[in-house]
Amino acid sequence: MDPKQVEDILSQALSLDFVKVKAEGSHYEVIVVGECFADVSRVKQQQMVYAPLMEKISDGTMHAVSIKAYTPEQWERDRKLMML
Repeated sequence: MDPKQVEDILSQALSLDFVKVKAEGSHYEVIVVGECFADVSRVKQQQMVYAPLMEKISDGTMHAVSIKAYTPEQWERDRKLMML
């Protein structure tokens, strides 16, 4: 599955300011930024991102998904450290 397709799925399902997906085979790294992650536990953030991808995970299209979810404020601070 193309990373752009994953980005589109997440953008349509969640109110995001930024989404970036990298893929290596069926392994995906996802960075998502949105106010929807404010005041939400890390577990709930992961569940929010997994939910729209569950069909692709269940059918084996996506084998592993690594998720980093940020609020816009957290992203502004952390992306400077990551140099993205």
